[in-house]
This record gives sequence, C-alpha cells and structure tokens, in this order.
Amino acid sequence: MAGVLSTRVATTEALVEMAGRDARIVLVCADSLKVIKAEPFQDAYPDRFIDVGIAEQNAVGLAAGLASCGFIPFVVTYAGFITMRACEQVRTFVAYPGLSVKFVGANGGIGGGEREGVTHQFFEDLGILRTFPGMTVVNPCDASQVKEAVKSIAVVDGPAYVRIGSGRDPVIFETPASFNLGKIRLLKEYGHDVALFGCGSLISRVLVAARLLEEAGISSMVVEVHTLKPLDTQGICAVLARAGAAVTVEDHNIIGGLGSAIAEVVAEKELVPLVRVGLRDVFPESGLPDELFDRFGMGIDDIMAAARSAIERKKRRQKGE
Repeated sequence: MAGVLSTRVATTEALVEMAGRDARIVLVCADSLKVIKAEPFQDAYPDRFIDVGIAEQNAVGLAAGLASCGFIPFVVTYAGFITMRACEQVRTFVAYPGLSVKFVGANGGIGGGEREGVTHQFFEDLGILRTFPGMTVVNPCDASQVKEAVKSIAVVDGPAYVRIGSGRDPVIFETPASFNLGKIRLLKEYGHDVALFGCGSLISRVLVAARLLEEAGISSMVVEVHTLKPLDTQGICAVLARAGAAVTVEDHNIIGGLGSAIAEVVAEKELVPLVRVGLRDVFPESGLPDELFDRFGMGIDDIMAAARSAIERKKRRQKGE
C-alpha cells in the first residue's frame, strides 16, 4: 500500500468514460459539482449534467423521472444527504418501483472529520440502504476499485449505491485489479486462526493488523466484502467454516453495516464467534482520520485485540466450555 488517491475523482473518471460510450448516462448533482470534482463531466457533456442546487429530495425525484424514460442517472452528493435527507424519496420513488437510479455517496464514514465534522461524517448510510428491497449496496476499498464499482452498477437492473470517501483515500491496489460485484475477495491468507472481514478504506488497517498478528504467531485470512447487498453468503460461509472465528472491521456504526451483515450469516448459517470493530453506536467528533479511528476503537491494536478475543472464544467452544 502506498499513498492516497481520491475516490471522488475516480467516480467522475468512471462517469466520463461511460458517458462517452452510452448516451443514457446522466449526472445529477445537488450543489455538489465541486464536492465530487465533476467539472470534467460538465465540460464534456453539459447537456447531460444537471445541478438542482441544495435540494437533494428534488435530485432523487428528477433522477427517478429520468430513469423512467430510459436514462441511467447517477445522483452524486454527500452520503448522508442521499440516505437521510432524501431517504423517503430513495425508498418510494426509486426502490419501490425498482428504477435504475444509481447513487454515489461521498464522505462515507468518519474520515473527513477534520474538515466538516459530525454533520458531514456519515456512518449510517450502509445500514439504511441495506433495508431497502432490491437495492445494491457497495463499499469499495480505494479509488481504483470505486472506478470499477461505478461502472459495474451502471449495468445493474435496479437501484444501486456506491459509498466513496473524503477524497484522500488510502491506496490498497497499486496495480490494476478486477472487481466482481456481489463476491467477496480474499486479499491475504496467512492461515486459518481467524477471518478478518473488512470493507472500505479500513482494509488498509486490516492488512497491517494481519501482518502483525502473523509476526506474533496468529494466522488470519483477510477478506474484503465490498458488496454488502447482495451479500455473498456462500463465500462468507466457506470462510467462516475454515476459520471458525471472525472479526468485522468497518468505518460505520457496528449496527446495520458489515458487522450486522456478517452476524446475520453467523446466526443463520455458520455459528462461530464474532467480534465487531467499528463505531460503537456513538457520535464521533472532529479530527484527523487516523486519530479518529484510533480514538473510536478502529485502531490496528483494536483489530488485533478483536482477533485474539474471537480466537479465545473459539478455543473455549472447542473445549466445550
């Protein structure tokens, strides 16, 4: 891993590329042109760029109308303004009729906290949209994967959501990597003491924690779950069966996001000890991303402690305690 790249720029690059091939691609913003660095799209396709101003509910309604006429609209703005301010419009005007409106939500998680604070730290979005029938929900790990994810959801029949970051997002894949929507990805396999499931930019911390655990004699599997819905239940079950213990790591409230999704699989399919790492049902605060992650229980040490806890519980179960 090296450096940072902007998931926001990657989103616009994907949209410009797709628009050049498909005249149905339309970008709808809500005073968010500069937020997502979308000037190249506006310059190249001014007739397919619409900015409704600070009116996210109108943006969703407009996009629903476009989709009903055969266009493929992308609504791109802050994650919370899509999933909370316009929640009912997303549910009733897009998800209920199953329209192919695509949403991209910026500032997912708490990583943008030093610029805009709690009002623009969105740690509820994945949990909200997971509950909407027919909604595809994706949280890619870095800019290169965001670009592929945006292109992937464009061909999905029905509504979809991609979560992106603050614009200073860790690079996970230094060389091109494929993106398989709806499937988990094994990033590292040291062994099978514990499975570490992660999504989004915190994958960078999971990989570091796995290496340090290996040096301490604890072997793990690092598994990326970029698609939270539809969830790759079969793939997750296979990993759980091999490891027998699991940890989830996410920049999201532990309620409703990746931790809840894996817990549902554990409860219904493959009963193993599970420890969730994420925002523990509290509001965060302003600060630098790394400091916030450490402050709110998403540090590398926290991930390692969670792994040890899950393994200890597995051993007790194996002993019948």
